[in-house]
Amino acid sequence: MAPVGSRDARLLILGSLPGDASLKAQRYYAHPRNQFWRLLGAAIGEELASLDYDEQRARLAARQIALWDVVGEAQRRGSLDGAIRDATPNALATYVATHRQLRAVAFNGQTAAKLGRHALSGIEGLQLIDLPSSSPAYTLPFAWKVERWAELGALASP
Repeated sequence: MAPVGSRDARLLILGSLPGDASLKAQRYYAHPRNQFWRLLGAAIGEELASLDYDEQRARLAARQIALWDVVGEAQRRGSLDGAIRDATPNALATYVATHRQLRAVAFNGQTAAKLGRHALSGIEGLQLIDLPSSSPAYTLPFAWKVERWAELGALASP
């Protein structure tokens, strides 16, 4: 899927690879139990989870936030990151080079962080942030995740 949100992003949030529900719906974080929209909404002080997808994307753009994934294509049975095989990365370095306003990249989960940090190694001037996964498979308490995601609030333009 293509990046969504702000064309002049200051913050890029990277997942690993969209899950089956997101691919079928052609929208990021479409699984009803995925906590992404609740976590990001808590971080930036806006209710995002109840909005329709077009309005969610508009709110991202207004806050200079973009979403994308580290992996562009892969073989995977199901939606779990541990099942990703033969991954082809997205052109993250090119994205960073062509988005001069970008100040930070946040990784949604361990797989995104591992692969994304590798893809962006050697690029200076970016704050890199590892976040606990918003996936329902990552079962840590929501309140703990909210604390970790709160760091994004200071990076999102009002």
